[in-house]
Amino acid sequence: MSAILKWTVFEPYLKVSGTLLEGPYYDAKKNEFRFVDIWEQKLYVLDLAEGPSSLRTLDTSASIGVTANIANPDEDQKDQIVVGAKHGFALVNRTTGELSYIAKPWDDQDKLHRMRFNDGAVDSKGRLWAGAMNDPKHVQKLVNEGVLFRLDPDLKLNRMVEQLTIPNGIGWNLANDTMYLTDSPTGKIFAFDFDESTGEISNRRVHFDIGNSKEPDGFAIDEEGCIWSAIYGGGKVIRISPEGKVIGEISLPTRNITCPTFVGTELFITTAKDDVNDELLPESIQYGGHLYRVDVGIRGRPKYEFQLQQ
Repeated sequence: MSAILKWTVFEPYLKVSGTLLEGPYYDAKKNEFRFVDIWEQKLYVLDLAEGPSSLRTLDTSASIGVTANIANPDEDQKDQIVVGAKHGFALVNRTTGELSYIAKPWDDQDKLHRMRFNDGAVDSKGRLWAGAMNDPKHVQKLVNEGVLFRLDPDLKLNRMVEQLTIPNGIGWNLANDTMYLTDSPTGKIFAFDFDESTGEISNRRVHFDIGNSKEPDGFAIDEEGCIWSAIYGGGKVIRISPEGKVIGEISLPTRNITCPTFVGTELFITTAKDDVNDELLPESIQYGGHLYRVDVGIRGRPKYEFQLQQ
């Protein structure tokens, strides 16, 4: 059996002292890197040519779980990105942080209050997928009320998977005929048959099961079709082969790892605050809620952009 490749990260690349950092995204055209703090309702933007000193912080009017670029934006869209926000899909001005909704799945005020959008991704045809879950700010016990939605370029909203608890990492294999979806509390990454032309999914099965109490969170997919999954509560990112086997591991100095994304051959990794004191080194608490990076020697699959038709 081949040995598992291992990397160790000792220090943050960028100290943010955030609460729940998520949604890392590399905008190659601008050489900008952005990420969010879901809990604090912030959007962070970094000029990678300048580095950490260039960090800008935008306050948004709602929590944001995922962001994506708009393909071929017109004059009105050139300063906007599309996001999964508290109440649904929205556009956000990347200069001011102003947010405006374009698709909401619920009218019920109680459901709007207790649900929020989380992780997501854009597929090869420019459709934006994102999962909604119970909002821990307003719900004491999370239940499987979550839904995976698909927003088509014409803004038609489709309910694709029901009865999820914390829908997280979403992505596709190299052939674009399999979609992966994480439901964190189950410890599982599921696979579906994916019809690229229609966006329909079927034949749900387990692709990977962590087999313990730790939770797979967001993930990135590399050019070899492997999944790099953040392990929340586990202090690591693991590399999972297309066959569902762990073949790599990145160890970080804090416990709550939320999501990686590729910038060239480097993985940039977001984390969440760790305020639990049970048998943890003080460094684990000190290093939570920051941004990390590590060179893993392989590139990621390019991000697709949302094909907004307006």
